[in-house]
Amino acid sequence: MPKKHGVLYNIRQFLPYYKPHLRVLTFDLLCAVLTTACELIFPLIVSFITDQAIAAPASITLSFVLRPALLYVGLRLIDAGAYYYMQSRGHIMGARIETDMRTNLFNHLQQLSFSYYNNAKIGQLMSRMTSDLFDVTEFSHHCPEEFLIALVKISVSFIILLGVNVPLTLLIFLMLPFLLYATYKFNTRIRRTFAAGRWQLGEINAQTEDSLLGMRVVQSFANEHLENEKFGLGNQKFLRLKIKQYRIMAGFHITTRLMDGIMNILVVVAGAIYLGQGQITAGQYLSYLLYVNMLLAAIRRLVEFTEQFQRGMTGIERFQEVMDAPLEITDTPGAQELTDVKGEIHFDDVSFHYADAEDSPVLDNLTLTVSAGQNVALVGPSGSGKTTLCNLIPRFYDVTAGRILIDGQDIKGLTLKSLRSNIGMVQQDVYLFSGTVYDNIAYGKPGADRAQVEAAARRAGAHDFIQELPDGYDTYVGERGVKLSGGQKQRISIARVFLKDPPILLLDEATSALDNESERLVQQSLEALTRGRTTLTIAHRLTTIRGADVIWVLTENGLEEHGTHSELMRKGGLYSRLYQMYAAGTAQEEAAALT
Repeated sequence: MPKKHGVLYNIRQFLPYYKPHLRVLTFDLLCAVLTTACELIFPLIVSFITDQAIAAPASITLSFVLRPALLYVGLRLIDAGAYYYMQSRGHIMGARIETDMRTNLFNHLQQLSFSYYNNAKIGQLMSRMTSDLFDVTEFSHHCPEEFLIALVKISVSFIILLGVNVPLTLLIFLMLPFLLYATYKFNTRIRRTFAAGRWQLGEINAQTEDSLLGMRVVQSFANEHLENEKFGLGNQKFLRLKIKQYRIMAGFHITTRLMDGIMNILVVVAGAIYLGQGQITAGQYLSYLLYVNMLLAAIRRLVEFTEQFQRGMTGIERFQEVMDAPLEITDTPGAQELTDVKGEIHFDDVSFHYADAEDSPVLDNLTLTVSAGQNVALVGPSGSGKTTLCNLIPRFYDVTAGRILIDGQDIKGLTLKSLRSNIGMVQQDVYLFSGTVYDNIAYGKPGADRAQVEAAARRAGAHDFIQELPDGYDTYVGERGVKLSGGQKQRISIARVFLKDPPILLLDEATSALDNESERLVQQSLEALTRGRTTLTIAHRLTTIRGADVIWVLTENGLEEHGTHSELMRKGGLYSRLYQMYAAGTAQEEAAALT
């Protein structure tokens, strides 16, 4: 579980979200004071009428009673308007703050590097985007109100009660520190359990997402019972945390109710004694009881608000944990736009290791050059750094040492948007967004018209099969493109890159997961795509890269050898052995298919 910040830190980070809504907040708090004033005046009216009735019963006429009654009705009308504002505009303010926070969180998530997502669970992030921020709406609205109302009620009640009887008032208020101490102790425990509960709920979301996305694998292995067991364990852990929460809350409420009862009976007994001794009047005694009950009601309301407060603070805390995650890949001061790209790429003594594996460098002092328009293939054993090398070019990660230059410009001195806008990627694991075929191709160039999208699809060899789909380009592809075959998804992703039309192209095993017929079709699309562009191709199927201008053979020791396919085969080195092994394996597969 991530390290937690203190309450004051989280509140300081949260307060700026009130800034755009200061006018609403101010008026909302004014309305809270008005509603409180109505409640505070009622005991004074009761005391006045009671004492007058005892002192001079004949003076209690309809006109005498109607004056304070009409005053109170007028106050109640003001109270109704103020309360309506609090319940409507106040809640809307809370919803707007929640929306602002969610927007900032999503924007921040868009800028976090691959390193962050390597260690993050999407289910946890979804929980922070949704359920954690739901409670912030109520918190942001009610927190200022509840504390202000309690402060006004306690302060005014204390002043008025002192005017009635000093010893009794001091006796009552001396019990408040004990109640506040109990509240503090229970709050600490409640906050810990709420935080643990929210974390576990995020784990349940992550486990559910993992299981549902992998449902085909689950059912193909008939492992539904294993998924049920894993889910059951997480669900039961969440239940245990909820049970703990409710037990602490029950203990909290029992403590406050006991002290509430003690304070009430103390007022009744002590007040009756003072009344009998003539130190207070019957009206004062009655108003004293009303004020004490109002005071206890305010404290009770604060106690009940404690749960909502802790939920809101937990939501803010988990929100802030993500917002505090540093942006590792950003534009450097004075970053320049990358324009008029020719496509030369130079790796100048490049080294790289992942943040959590400093002793295991993936690349070490690598110096290579890709000429503009050159088609370079990267081959080598798994773990030799081929994919990492490609991921460094668009700055998905930053080099640990050395430099990468495009057309002689260090990529760290370029804006991320201009750098990545000039690079196209086609990967083995194609990601299609939930939407239509048209939407997914148009993603390569937001704002492109239908003619441009169709032209890109034709160049990718995708137009014909798209036309045969039920709704053509408007066909819904399903989540992650589940309604399309692997070859169809890959050609749509290629069409997306055709539409983007970048001068630099990175192909990461783009055909390795396809069957032979799909591979042939996709390979034709890729050949059209790479024409005239600087291309780096990571190849698993070595037969697809024989036409590359140069082949780089990478191992854990760096660049082992390089040259054209013919040169490397004549050399008889590592590439030659890898190719012969691959060719033999392919021949066996074809023979097995024929039999």
